[in-house]
Amino acid sequence: MKSSFSVDVVEKGKVGRKGSIPNAEGPDDPYKWSLLNKLYHTAISSIFCFTVTIASSIYMPARNSIIERFNVSLTIAILPYSFYVFGQALGPLLAAPLSENFGRRGTYVPCMLLFGLFTLGAGLSQSIASLTICRFFAGVFGSPVLSVSAGTMADIWTPQQRPIPLATLTMIPFLGPSLGPLISGFVIPATSWRWSQWIICILAATSLLFALGMKETNKQVILARHAHKIGLLNVLMTSTLLRPWKMFFSEIIVGSLAFYIGIVFAIYYALFAAFPYIFITQYGFDLGAQGLTFLGLAAGNIIAFLYTLLRIRITKGKIIKAMKEGKMVKFPPENRLVTALHGTILVPIGLFWVGWTARSSVHWIVCISGSAFFAAGNFLVFTAYATYVVEVYGPLVGASATATVAMLRSLLGGAFPLFTIQMYERFGIGPATSLLGGIVLLLTPAPWLLYKFGPEVRAKSRYIPST
Repeated sequence: MKSSFSVDVVEKGKVGRKGSIPNAEGPDDPYKWSLLNKLYHTAISSIFCFTVTIASSIYMPARNSIIERFNVSLTIAILPYSFYVFGQALGPLLAAPLSENFGRRGTYVPCMLLFGLFTLGAGLSQSIASLTICRFFAGVFGSPVLSVSAGTMADIWTPQQRPIPLATLTMIPFLGPSLGPLISGFVIPATSWRWSQWIICILAATSLLFALGMKETNKQVILARHAHKIGLLNVLMTSTLLRPWKMFFSEIIVGSLAFYIGIVFAIYYALFAAFPYIFITQYGFDLGAQGLTFLGLAAGNIIAFLYTLLRIRITKGKIIKAMKEGKMVKFPPENRLVTALHGTILVPIGLFWVGWTARSSVHWIVCISGSAFFAAGNFLVFTAYATYVVEVYGPLVGASATATVAMLRSLLGGAFPLFTIQMYERFGIGPATSLLGGIVLLLTPAPWLLYKFGPEVRAKSRYIPST
């Protein structure tokens, strides 16, 4: 394998592919905003993402209360969780046409408003059917925020400024789900299951109030407003609906990595059903203590985030050093996948660790520590993929490649929890978790092969711009 920080050094004046540099003129240009204004918009986008992602898992500690309240089975009680994740599969299809025609702000505010209203409906539900339906539509209208937020970072931060804000924003959707069970695990016993939804309503309302000062950041929309242009909604809709699936089946880069990431994310969502089962049967944890078990996932995400920042700093140092020597530096796109390779090692290690240490004779902290390895690997693989596809395909097509992962992980992530408990009851904790780890191991060669043969694969792609 090549060095983690191998670079191609190019003499000045011999630049490879030309970047698309936005026209930075006029006071409305987000690149020219003050640092405080940029931080404000970054913070609001992060709060939106946190609210939408924590809403997925905050429901899970309520499932026993749902079983008693509506007299349903455990599988049926998990449906509102799964259907929320299913709803998120539609978000990437809505995000691009909405943000390109109505702007980022014109997407954030209506979507978060509808998200909050359907969450309110979920909290007021008097049947499992209405609860499931409201949760589904909350997922549908909340998920565009996740896609649009990355575009906001690209709008307001220059390419040189962007890595740290984007890495921070990426961490939020990973951190939110791991904190949801912790919060509701202590709140629900003292109140009722409905507070798992009231908390989200409060977060949504608060974030909307803070968002009142947001400005439009999408430069295409800003220019279109000044020029009185009409957005091509139909073209965007067709492109957004069809391109992600076309790329999944026709592009080796997208198909192989998206399926791998989709499976890993599905296992991640499955753990929110598996952990309560594990820590009740093996350690007798109550509802509040069950929420604490997800802190291992949070710790893994934070550690992976810090490692990502370290790599950004090292890479920046190499670029500065080369520039001082009168040279320009061009990193091969496959260098973006190095952290993904590290992640593919951590993911199965974490799963096998969890599976075979989850027993009453082993302290519970050991099992939770294993989940940190899994979470760190998941974070590293996804962030590497997101940056890699944007670099090789460009921002517009790269967004479709990222949307493919978002849809696939939501479809699989909604399905896996529905059979997780049955699988653990039938096979046992160790074998069931090892089965999941074995599936990941079978798919692990995909990122490694792409790292090695990436240039040849890219040369055959119909979507990658010519250099």
